[in-house]
Parts: sequence; structure tokens; C-alpha cells
Amino acid sequence: MQQIQLNKKKIINDPVFGFINLQSDIIFDLLEHPTFQRLRHIKQLGLSYLVFPGANHTRFEHAVGTVHLMRQAISVLRMKGHNITDEEAEAVTIAILLHDIGHAPFSHVLENTMVNISHENISLMLMQDLNREFNGKLDLAICIFTNQYKKQFLHQLVASQLDMDRLDYLSRDSFFTGVVEGTIGIERIIKMLNIHNDQLVVDVKGIYSIEKFLISRRLMYWQVYLHKTVVAAEFLLINVLKRAKELISQGDSLFVTPTLKIFLTNNLTPEDFTTNIEIDGKSVLTWYTLLDDNDILISIKEWQNHPDPVLSKLAQGITNRKLPRTKFSDKPISASKEEKYIKKIKEHIIADPDLAKHFLMTGVITNNAYNKHYENISVLYKDGTVKEINDASDINLSALGKTVKKYFVCYPKELDIY
Repeated sequence: MQQIQLNKKKIINDPVFGFINLQSDIIFDLLEHPTFQRLRHIKQLGLSYLVFPGANHTRFEHAVGTVHLMRQAISVLRMKGHNITDEEAEAVTIAILLHDIGHAPFSHVLENTMVNISHENISLMLMQDLNREFNGKLDLAICIFTNQYKKQFLHQLVASQLDMDRLDYLSRDSFFTGVVEGTIGIERIIKMLNIHNDQLVVDVKGIYSIEKFLISRRLMYWQVYLHKTVVAAEFLLINVLKRAKELISQGDSLFVTPTLKIFLTNNLTPEDFTTNIEIDGKSVLTWYTLLDDNDILISIKEWQNHPDPVLSKLAQGITNRKLPRTKFSDKPISASKEEKYIKKIKEHIIADPDLAKHFLMTGVITNNAYNKHYENISVLYKDGTVKEINDASDINLSALGKTVKKYFVCYPKELDIY
């Protein structure tokens, strides 16, 4: 039987960056793999589309965008005389392509809720799985991803305070939400990248672009990622899944997709993923790669009509965008204040005190645009000296390094009328 020869030199028309060329056979093969195609069904911004109607982009487009930016960065660094072999260039591109394959449904919303393990750890496990399937062709990519390779700047292109991941998501999220404050000069930033003592740095001419990048990141967190209505929607989703898990543990024959059922009926630990235990004939990692936004949305749609008053009302809230009211405070919500909310919920929403607690959500959100203690952004001067961005900038960027905390309470809007 004659084997069909596929043309793997594809062009993708991206709304943010225009035409993106796929110039590598292995990049094409990885992109076509079901594990990567799953990212088409995981929204980049979780439930933010309930606030910003255009925010329906997925992790798939984001990952493809990072590949485009990585190739640009490699080209710039080579042009400045830094030695990056073809093998290294392909490996670091693979690493950025696959950096998000471990995301849970709705991206960060359900991280440590569906499973108590970070998406970075699951991404690494899936990369190792793919490496076995691709006969070791991902060895160097994994080495770079885990920061085990001799050239540390390659890892910094994948994961740092100025990596291709952040450059793409700020521009992409700004584009699809319509929040112009997130717009940054990506092309300028990439052209200003350089390497000094094996560390990724920025040429001094790019300092203003970096200042704009840090300020834009801070604004995007307050205006998009931590928007009060987005916070309300996300915690509502968390609560509806917690309630579903409670009902299933009590023996309720709840409608749920087979894949989601695995994660609602098993209390999976990080060790379960590390050992890749088998459940109902499939490994836990295989089950994870079958889980996406659709499993949750389909299930929640059905739960609207469930006899349990908590599950049905919470499910209706997500499906029909009847979201809780969110209030922010500089201090944690006091126990007496919580009790007042619970009392109102018992009087006007549901009388059972054990069930009333499901309608009140409290917590804390944090915003830190730049943490120099984690890893610096360094500026390279023409005389070869290097300064940390705070020292190099003539404006006060220190506030961006301060972790700002906001405490919140989410409660049914109906309480406002009482």
C-alpha cells in the first residue's frame, strides 16, 4: 500500500500575528497529535467570555503564537552573533509549543480543583509521554523545559519574566478582550533581546518597551484576569463542581460525562499522576487528555434541572450568566460579616444552613506584575554593564514588584434588595 506523503510546511493565518509558517516536520506532527489538539477545547481565559464576549480564544492559538515569537527571538539572537544550533532552535520551539498541554479545563480556573497538581507538572508528564511515542526526539526540548540544559537563556525564552509565553498572552488577551491597555510592543521587545553571561537581557534601547510591558501586565491583571465579575464566575464554577462531587459521593446518580466522572469520583493525588495509575482500563494521564471544557459545560447544562436546589441554582447561574455579586476589601471578611451573609441566604435563598454555605464564596486575589526576587529583567548597556530594570529605569517601577492583595466576598445578587 502506497504511503501518502503529507505536506508538513503549513501556513496558519493568526488574527494577532498574521501568517505563521510551520517549517518543521516534528512541530507539524506534534501540533496534529490529539494531546495537543485538545487545547482547541480549553479556553485561554476560562470564563472571562462571560464578561468580555470576544474572549473565546483557546490555548491552541496561544501555543501556536508562542512558536511564532520563539522563531523571531531565535533569529534576532543569531543575528547578534549568539550561537544557537538548528537542533537547539527546534528543541526550544518544541518546548514553547508544548508548555501548556497540561492545562485543566478553563485553564487556571480549575487548577488544583479538579486535580491537586500544577499544570506545569502535568505538561512535563505529557511531554515525557510524547517523547516515548516520538522515540526520544523531545529529549533536548524536555531538558530545556526543565532548565537542565547548559544554555540557560534557552529556558528563559520558555519560562521567565520576559518569555515568549507572556509576550503572546498579553497581546492575544488584549486583542480578544478589547482591553487596549494590554497592548505591548512585541516586535520592539524581541528585537531588543540579547544574551550576556548566558542570561537573557534587554538592550538599553528597549528599556521603555519593557516599562510599558510591565505596566500593561499589571493593568491586564486588574482589568481582565482579576476582574470582579470574572472572579465571581470562576468561583461559581468551582462551587458547582464541588457540589456535584458531594452529591456523587452521597450516591446520587448525577448526569456526568464519563471522563468528568473519573475526576469527580476519585480523589486523585500528585502521586497518582506520577505513577500514572490505571482507572477503568485507562491511565490517569490518558483520562486527563480526554478532559476539556466541553465535559464541564455539557454536564452543567444538564444539572440546571437537577432536583438538588444548590446544584441546579449554581448551574443555572453559569449557563444563564446569573453571576454572584462580588465585593472587594483590603481586609479579610470577618466571621461576623460572613454570618450576616449566611443569615440572609437562609432567609431568602435556602433555609438549610448546611446548603446555604454553597452560595457564599470568600477568598483573596493577588497581583504582582514583576517579582525581581524570582528572576530579574536585566538591561544591557553599551559598555557591557548590566542593571536590573528597577535600577535602570528613570521611573518608579518598585510598586510593580509589590504584591497587592484584595479580599473578596461573592454572594447572590438577590440579597441586595433586602
